[in-house]
Amino acid sequence: MLTEIKYNREKVFNYAKKWAYKRNPEYLNFDEYGGDCTNFASQCLLAGSSVMNFIPIMGWYYLNAYNRTPSWTSAEALGQFLLNNKGQGPYAVAVYPNEIQIGDIVQLQDSSGTHYHSFIICGVTRNEIYVAGHSEDRWMYPLSNYKFVNFRFIHITNARKEK
Repeated sequence: MLTEIKYNREKVFNYAKKWAYKRNPEYLNFDEYGGDCTNFASQCLLAGSSVMNFIPIMGWYYLNAYNRTPSWTSAEALGQFLLNNKGQGPYAVAVYPNEIQIGDIVQLQDSSGTHYHSFIICGVTRNEIYVAGHSEDRWMYPLSNYKFVNFRFIHITNARKEK
């Protein structure tokens, strides 16, 4: 039986702030393997939800560099997991920019429609959205400074845990 877990946005914010300019040694640094952005976003999501989804291939987990799901490190797969998750772990809905909150995800999209980069939202004002991310390490960096074709805002609703 699944039970709801409140997504802790303060823990996400604090984790992102602590690790924005360095790497947590508990996780492989994926910079040399295509980028560390979604790995970092996943770590932040875990800080706020405290639960992984251990379904092979389609879930969301990281045990080590060789025992993890694609959704832990792939922007496209993470978005699909969050938006379609009916089991354990965080789950989300796609929203408009004016509906996001600290601890949510924004993903950049290329001209082919592929989401290729993930950020954690770490600040929102009336005129700007601020992000934290890896690959190019950022903290409270204006989203408007990035050049991209489109984006996807993913609002983390909550998480679920097997009781």
